[in-house]
Amino acid sequence: MSTLLVASCAPYRTGLPGQPMPGQPTSAPQAGGLPDVGQQIADAAQALLGSPYRYGGAGPDAFDCSGLVSFVYAKFGVTTPRTAAQQFAVARPVPLADLRAGDLVFFRLAGSSVSHVGVYIGDGEFVHAPQTGTRVRIASLDDDYFQPRFAGAGRLYGP
Repeated sequence: MSTLLVASCAPYRTGLPGQPMPGQPTSAPQAGGLPDVGQQIADAAQALLGSPYRYGGAGPDAFDCSGLVSFVYAKFGVTTPRTAAQQFAVARPVPLADLRAGDLVFFRLAGSSVSHVGVYIGDGEFVHAPQTGTRVRIASLDDDYFQPRFAGAGRLYGP
């Protein structure tokens, strides 16, 4: 179990300069102007803003980055792998220009392996669980810390 937790999300310090999953819901817009699944996923992630970070945390009271993703996606019937690297491996790649709310954004914080993930919410921003001593919050893909560490984006829901 400790190996699994070690790989889930690498901590970072702010301020320092695929394949579809089985049983996925579709993301078709719903009648009456209700948001699509991706927007609902983004909204569910935003509802967790302020929750404490806990290494290995998968909710409902505390989260690490991949635990946050797993918790939110499970609300919509999507089962995800546990670690950021595993989530990256199964996500259908999405070009940066085609990002939609609910997609995942991945980062290489230390070395060449993907070690961090967040839920894209639109306008270049994502929700993530940063590191010990912090809380779930919003960050920008343009942030000086995240921009050079961006590994790619992917989708685990819909067609």
